Amino acid sequence: MSTSTAYAGPWSSLPTPLTPWVLDVVESMGHERMTPVQNATIPLFMKHKDVIVEAVTGSGKTLAFVIPVLEKLIRRGTKLRKNDVGALIISPTRELATQIHGIFTTFLSAQSQSSEDPGPSTLEYPPPLLLVSSNHSSPAQDIERFLSTGADIVIGTPGRIEEFLLGKGQTVVNVKDLEVLVLDEADRLLDLGFQTTLTRIITHLPKQRRTGLFSATMTDALSELVRVGLRNPSRITVQVQVKGDGGGEGAQGKKGQITQERRIPASLQNYYVSCLASEKTVQLSRIVSYEIEQHQSSQFIVYFATGACVDHFYDVLPGLLPSGTTLHSLHGHLSPSARTRTLTAFSEAISTPTSPSILLCTDVAARGLDLPHVDVVIQYDPPTDPKAFPHRCGRTARAGRSGKAYVLLVGKEVGYVAFMNIRRVPLKPHPALSENEELDETRSEDPQVSSFLETIRKKLLADRAFHDQAAKAFVSFVRAYSKHEAQYIFRLKDLDLVGAAKSFGLLRLPKMPELKDANIGGWEDAEVDWATYAYVDRAQEEKRLKNLSKSSEIDETRQKRKTEREEKKRNNAAWSDKVLKKEERDKRKEKKDRKKRWLKEQAAAKSSQDHKRSRDQVEAEVDDDGDDWDDLAREERMAKKVRKGAVSQKMFDVEFGDL
Repeated sequence: MSTSTAYAGPWSSLPTPLTPWVLDVVESMGHERMTPVQNATIPLFMKHKDVIVEAVTGSGKTLAFVIPVLEKLIRRGTKLRKNDVGALIISPTRELATQIHGIFTTFLSAQSQSSEDPGPSTLEYPPPLLLVSSNHSSPAQDIERFLSTGADIVIGTPGRIEEFLLGKGQTVVNVKDLEVLVLDEADRLLDLGFQTTLTRIITHLPKQRRTGLFSATMTDALSELVRVGLRNPSRITVQVQVKGDGGGEGAQGKKGQITQERRIPASLQNYYVSCLASEKTVQLSRIVSYEIEQHQSSQFIVYFATGACVDHFYDVLPGLLPSGTTLHSLHGHLSPSARTRTLTAFSEAISTPTSPSILLCTDVAARGLDLPHVDVVIQYDPPTDPKAFPHRCGRTARAGRSGKAYVLLVGKEVGYVAFMNIRRVPLKPHPALSENEELDETRSEDPQVSSFLETIRKKLLADRAFHDQAAKAFVSFVRAYSKHEAQYIFRLKDLDLVGAAKSFGLLRLPKMPELKDANIGGWEDAEVDWATYAYVDRAQEEKRLKNLSKSSEIDETRQKRKTEREEKKRNNAAWSDKVLKKEERDKRKEKKDRKKRWLKEQAAAKSSQDHKRSRDQVEAEVDDDGDDWDDLAREERMAKKVRKGAVSQKMFDVEFGDL
C-alpha cells in the first residue's frame, strides 16, 4: 500500500529540544518528522499548558502525550520518591492501556539498554513504569509491584486506577507530586459511564498538575469534566483538507470552539456497498477476495454488531474466504488473557496476499489500538453508536498510509450516508460485487446466496453446537439492531429478517418476539431430524439426551393426564344421562298414577257426556304438551302384553320401570 504522510516540521524545530535518548528512540521508530498534532500539542504540553486534543485516528496522538510525559519527568528538579506517582495515564479499555504501556516500554527499554553515558545530569533517567490493568495481577499485587519497582508512570483503566489510588493503595500511593494526567479516548471514557469514577480520581489529584484530554471525537459530555479537571485549556484540532483525490492535514492550537472538516484521514478511501440483507456474507467474501487479488491487501479488520456474531462467523467463514486465510476473533466476552493473545497474534502476523489475516471483532477494537499494517476495514454491521464509525475506519490509513474502509448497508440504511456526511465522515458509493462483474442494482437476489446458505448449513449440521451459536448470534444481532441510536434510519420493521437469517445460514428461524409479526415468506427450514441431531461434545450430547428423555416423560405424563380428564368427562356425562332418564321415568310414573285415579273417577260417572267431558279435562291436565296420552296408551298396551305373557316383566321395567 502506498503512503502519503502529512508532516509539520522536524523534531529539531521544537522550542524546547528533546532529550537526546528520547529523540533517538523516536527516530528509530521511523518518525523522522512530526505530524501536525504532535507539532501543535508537544510545545504546549511541555510549557505547563492543559490541552484538549481532537485529531483524526492514526494522526500520532499517542506520541503527542508520551513524549511530554517523559520529558517532564526527566526534567524534574528532584527524583520522585519510591511511593510517588509522577504521571497517570487513563484509557477506556485494557487493550489500549496495554498498547500505551508498550509504547512507553519501547522508550524506557531503549534507554536502559543504551551503553552511552547520558551525561553528567542525574535527572536524565528512565522513569519506572507500571500497568495496573494487567490481566496477570490483582489490585493487591499492583500495590506490591508499585512498591517494589518504585514506578513513576502508572497506566490503567478507570476502575483499576480508582482502586489503586483510593482503594488498597489509598494509604500507600502518594500523588502530591503528580506532574501529568492524561485521559486517552476521553469521550469514550464518558460514554462507558466512567464520569463519576473520573471525577473521584481527579478530585483526589493535586490541582498543580498538567492535564491532557485526547480523542478523535469530542462530545458535549466533556464540558463537565473540563470544568472539574482542567484550567484554561488550549484546544487543539487537526483539520483535514481534501484536494481532489489527495489532500493533507493541518493542525492548530486555539481557545474556543473546535472545528473540523473531516473526522477521517485524507488517505482513507471510505466506501459504502448497498446490497440485500441476504447478500451481506456474500459481499463480505467478495470484498476480501477483490482487495487481495486487485490491490494485494493482506490484513483486514471486520466489525460485527455483537460478540455472538463474531463467534458465529469465526466458525463459518473459513469455508467462504480464500484459502490460506487466518482468522482471529476479539470481543468483550473473551477473557483478558484471550483478548491479549488475539491482539498480539494479529498484530505480529506476517500477512501476505497468499496468507491474509483477518480480525473479526466488535467495537472493543474500534478505538485507539495501533495496528499499523491494516489495509482494509469492513463493517459488516454499522455500529449502534455512530460515534464509533470514524474510529472503526481509523484502524487503517494510519500515520499517512493509505487504506480502504467498506460498510455494508441494506435497503433504507443508505440514509446513513447522509447522516455520516453531517458528522464530517464522507462516504463514497461502491457497487455490489459479483463473481465476474459489478451487480446491477435492479437485480433480484444474488444466485450465490443459496450456495453460501448451503455451505454454512453443512457446517452447522456437523455439530449442534454450531446451530446453537448461529441462533444466538442472530438473536443478538436483531436485539442490537433494535437498539440502534439512529433508529429513524435503522428501523427493525424495515429490515428483511428472512434475508438476514440467510446471511447467517440458519437451519430454522428462532422463536423470538421480533419474528412474530414479520413476513417470513420465502423462508425454508433445513431438513433436519432434530431428535438425532447431535452435539460433537460428549458431555453436551449426554445432557441433550437426558433432557430429551425428561421431555418425553413430561409429554407422556401430560398425555396421561389429558386422557384421564377426558375419561372423567365422559363418565360425568354418562351419570348425567342416568339422572335425566330417572327423572323421565318418575314423570311417567306420576302420569300413570294420575291415569288410574281418573279411571276410578270414570267408573263412578253416570253420564257418558259427563264422562267424555271429564275425560277431556283430565287430558288437558295430564297432557300439557299434547303427547302424554300417547305415552300412557303405549304403557297400557305394554302392561296388557305382560299380563298375557307376550312381553317379560324385565322388558317392561327397562322401558317404564325404575331400573
